[in-house]
Amino acid sequence: MSEFPSTHNEFSGGDDAAVGGIAADRLRSIIERVERLEIERKGLAGDIKDIFTEAKSAGFDVKVIKQIIRLRKQEPAEVEEQETLLDIYRRALGM
Repeated sequence: MSEFPSTHNEFSGGDDAAVGGIAADRLRSIIERVERLEIERKGLAGDIKDIFTEAKSAGFDVKVIKQIIRLRKQEPAEVEEQETLLDIYRRALGM
């Protein structure tokens, strides 16, 4: 005997039929939304790569551009603290 009761009604219900206590249509909707977003993310990653290729062909340093993008995501006080520490470390090393 299975520990989960099996009834045919669980699998043939309406749009939001519960199977094993799970709303199957809601679960399917969530999974499909994530799958669509993953496809979009893949497309966006390709677009970003194309932009970096364009920047490189225009003579820009892509590594520096990526650093600037990271810095722009940070709080100004955090950036200032990092720059101050970098300056202190450089001076300590005679750079």
